[in-house]
Amino acid sequence: MTVRPGRKPTPASPAPRPRRWGSGRTRWFGVLAGVLVTILVVGLVLWLSHAFGSGANQTASNVPASWQRPVVTADALMERSGVKITQVAVTGDGGLVDLRYKVVDAARANTLHDPSTPPAVVDEESGLVVHQLLMDHSHTGPYKTGVTYYLVFNNPGNWVHHGSRVSIMLGNAQVEHVPVP
Repeated sequence: MTVRPGRKPTPASPAPRPRRWGSGRTRWFGVLAGVLVTILVVGLVLWLSHAFGSGANQTASNVPASWQRPVVTADALMERSGVKITQVAVTGDGGLVDLRYKVVDAARANTLHDPSTPPAVVDEESGLVVHQLLMDHSHTGPYKTGVTYYLVFNNPGNWVHHGSRVSIMLGNAQVEHVPVP
């Protein structure tokens, strides 16, 4: 209220009404447009990551004929290459295959260093081979009897997964039907 000298108090003018930001229909169109733009952006990101990000076709490919090796049992692998497979596991949220083997005969195990027979894991369901070692890391130097060694392969596209059956290529031998827990 405003009071002027010698006059009766007069009520103050009413407060201005808050401004509305468009009608209900305009707001719904704005929300709908925002949702559609979000869906388009997410779809584009997923498509691009699938189309260009996996790199699966470069690393996991059909087994080259030059990589074929004599198929042996797990026991025969010990006789032939001097190693025993102790574990094959998928790690790194599916992006890695961890192969562990124990050396039972160090002299025969040194055949695993032969560059003409690189180690690999073959997914038996798809026939694709995973052979690229994580950061190109592998054991160098002489093996020691009784020691467990490991190879960690990149598993692009998660070709090898829990429940798979794989063939393991170590040295000049191949062991088939190895389960991946």
